Amino acid sequence: MPSSDTEFALGVVVDFEDSGKRKASIKGLTDLVQADLERVNKTIIEHMQSPVALIPQLAGHLIAAGGKRLRPMLTLGAAALCDYKGDRHIRLAACVEFIHTATLLHDDVVDESDLRRGQESANAVWGNQASVLVGDFLFSRSFQLMTADGSIEVLRILSEASAVIAEGEVQQLITTNDTETDESAYLEVIRGKTAKLFAAAAEIGAVVAERPKAEQQALESYGMNLGIAFQLVDDVLDYSAEQEKLGKTVGDDFLEGKITLPVILAFRRGDDEERAFWRRTLEELDQQDGDLARAQELMAQHNTLADSLERARHYAAIARDALGLFEDGPAKEALIDVVDFCVERAY
Repeated sequence: MPSSDTEFALGVVVDFEDSGKRKASIKGLTDLVQADLERVNKTIIEHMQSPVALIPQLAGHLIAAGGKRLRPMLTLGAAALCDYKGDRHIRLAACVEFIHTATLLHDDVVDESDLRRGQESANAVWGNQASVLVGDFLFSRSFQLMTADGSIEVLRILSEASAVIAEGEVQQLITTNDTETDESAYLEVIRGKTAKLFAAAAEIGAVVAERPKAEQQALESYGMNLGIAFQLVDDVLDYSAEQEKLGKTVGDDFLEGKITLPVILAFRRGDDEERAFWRRTLEELDQQDGDLARAQELMAQHNTLADSLERARHYAAIARDALGLFEDGPAKEALIDVVDFCVERAY
């Protein structure tokens, strides 16, 4: 096992600020899994060490920056829901976080992002080459944790998720700047790049607890639909939230020419002049002062942000229903609250 000479403060950063509009939070889940999450954080620190000093330095820059730790908490919460009493879920939750962190490092290179979680991105500090290679290291660490668990089923779920995430990222690269992208193609992208890891994170909670296949599939469905709802809301927030709440500048997707559901709906509902605007700004990336504001005006005119949120509520409802197989209790309530939080953070 790697040494833990380097220490990082791994806080769970959650915005519980009450705006008067939002009651749902993930506090129930964080409270439920707090002790386990501290063990996960220790495991993360131990396994991101390397004699190559840049690796823990760069990885720690992102991991120590916080974030909600939502994906590993889904593993811990699902294990609690399944009344699991062992400790396999600790390493597997760390594995999930390593996969997620690796994808973030790679994403920021692809997107040429300068900010992540409200601070300079790793590629902005150390450059693209180091970020890609340390992302590869974290993927490798995740597979070491998977194989150490010893379960072929766990290995199948998490390795498949890693492959699907990569496919989703490539698919997004293909659809970027393509205003002809339709809603089904968009949903295929977010199922891959976002929702698949949510699904895997929740599903392995049932696997380690050796619960029936139906319960395993229910948790996979819960995670998948939660992940779709989560990404839909993220794509709405990119056109409506403040930089401090997002950890990135408003309109990043617009500036990069990403085709998200609010854009797809606005393009389909617009007239020829409006479609010409979207082609100029997103396909040709010929963007001028006032174009982002114009994009937001068109979205408001065609109600595309509200309708995208309505889609998110639909998938959120499916996620809630997927938990119907399980007995009521604190774990189930906490996982349902996560669904509500993911949607209501848009308000």
